[in-house]
Amino acid sequence: MPAKPHQISRDRAHKPINLHPSPPLHAFPTNLDSQLFSKTLLHNHAIGYSQTSIFSSGVLKLSVLKKNKKVVLKSEEMDCCCSTPRNSAQLPKLNGSDGGLRNWDEGFLRGEKIRGSLNGTVWVNHLRKKLSLQKRQSKITKPGVAYSVLTSDNGKETMVETLAAPIFERRRVNPKNVAAIILGGGAGTQLFPLTSKTATPAVPVGGCYRLIDIPMSNCINSTINKIFVLTQFNSASLNRHIARTYFGNGVNFGDGFVEVLAATQTPGETGMNWFQGTADAVRQFTWVFEDAKNKDIEDILILSGDHLYRMDYLNLLQNHIDRDADITVSCVPVGESRAPDFGLLKFDNKGQVVQFAEKPKGDDLKAMRVDTTLLGLSPEDAKESPYIASMGVYVFKRDILLKLLRWRYPTSNDFGSEILPAAVTEHNVQAYLFRDYWEDIGTIKSFYDANLALTDEVPKFQFYDPKTPFFTSPRFLPPSKIEKCKLKNAIISHGCFLRECNIEHSIVGERSRIDSGVELKDTLMMGADYYQTESEIASLLASGRVPIGVGSNTIIRNCIIDKNAKIGSDVKIMNKDGVEEGDRANEGFYIRSGITVILEKATINDGTVI
Repeated sequence: MPAKPHQISRDRAHKPINLHPSPPLHAFPTNLDSQLFSKTLLHNHAIGYSQTSIFSSGVLKLSVLKKNKKVVLKSEEMDCCCSTPRNSAQLPKLNGSDGGLRNWDEGFLRGEKIRGSLNGTVWVNHLRKKLSLQKRQSKITKPGVAYSVLTSDNGKETMVETLAAPIFERRRVNPKNVAAIILGGGAGTQLFPLTSKTATPAVPVGGCYRLIDIPMSNCINSTINKIFVLTQFNSASLNRHIARTYFGNGVNFGDGFVEVLAATQTPGETGMNWFQGTADAVRQFTWVFEDAKNKDIEDILILSGDHLYRMDYLNLLQNHIDRDADITVSCVPVGESRAPDFGLLKFDNKGQVVQFAEKPKGDDLKAMRVDTTLLGLSPEDAKESPYIASMGVYVFKRDILLKLLRWRYPTSNDFGSEILPAAVTEHNVQAYLFRDYWEDIGTIKSFYDANLALTDEVPKFQFYDPKTPFFTSPRFLPPSKIEKCKLKNAIISHGCFLRECNIEHSIVGERSRIDSGVELKDTLMMGADYYQTESEIASLLASGRVPIGVGSNTIIRNCIIDKNAKIGSDVKIMNKDGVEEGDRANEGFYIRSGITVILEKATINDGTVI
């Protein structure tokens, strides 16, 4: 039987007896100021209250007494020791009958100090009754551990239990319970004429990729392997690219899939309509989530096919789960000039969206301004970007999405303009702030700028990342051949032939042929889908026709050259008159936002000046 507390010397009291491994003495709040504590005790507690605590000056018993009609504080020095019980000791209850979890934020998760006398046997293997505590406790500096203090005021020895804080596991996102829906885009009028024969997600980007490769690769890198692609307009090239790239070719979806859901007509009056909008497109295929293979899907990720960004969707989904959101909207700060092109939102200090407006104008636009310094932006950046724009990336709880589309808003056709503005008043819609590069390239101007920005010496976005690669169709092309050329800030794709040319701040797509004397500046050249042999090229030139590629001594500035275009020799494409908009389809080009766009398979004859 260990010695009673009052028999232990003062020297020994300052060196705790460790019957089992326990935290050192510095785990106790020995740096407390006894005078400050005394004033607090005297001010807050009634007459007759006593408190035994450890201070830097020693162990004191402080009592509030009434003496000569005055309330005074009496202090007595005490002896002290500490010990630790075996792990089988029974837990005492803290602060009453709720098992120690009454005050969650300031209680067990940060540790409690247990004090008081125990009316019963004290050794662990003989402990049969629950331990009781005095209602007074104070915090300790080491979280997750509870202690009691032994003083000469205790009737019997008191044991100390080292308590591990209870483990409450955070619910983690499971990619197997997530399905992604990539919207294949509508008619693509804003990217016209690049979308005249091609769906928006199939438009080439970065020299050798297609726009659909961005969300597809982000899903693969995020281990999301259940992917639906909704298509409608000009979908032949998009379907072909998906089949060549993501069905086999080393991309492993395990028990997942990539499934193309093309717009179709079904029986019934509404079934005769094509997709009427983003929400309607998803509504027409909600039945796929009732298939047996999709029974475990809990959250649905909705993505656009015309954005340029790299994102780990699991972070977005984890945020969605942590906040128990019905809907989560990914968003970014934007400036005054771009704000009218996006859905704008406001959210409170808890991240819940309180207002959503799709492409507002005038006073409605001004009403959506927010102080973005609260999001961590510098005052300078906040002044340039006073709006919060939706990225068009959403997460829905499956049941919530089906409820909204089928029963709550069965005639609403668009997420941005109809579903989300109404849902913020009825559901927990949370905002997820994306803090990396993101660009909506749904217009000719933004598409052109985003592509040429890839050629910067230190680009804001780049496809080169071995940990999160972007996938595309394997073409098995040879390396590009470059003869006596001058290149500056340029990207040259696979299988190109460049001869004695000057290329600056430009992208040259796969299989491109550029002859001698050509000057290419601020130009996006998309390349070709096939090669012409040397004999074919010679035959065409001999007959006065133009082969695919760019002929000799041609100068091109500020231009987009679509696939398989044929540009002759001594051509000048410079928009020297500064035309902003022009339609010259019969001559093989359009002008959009001052950018000349050479049409797919167009022929620009020798000596032409644009």
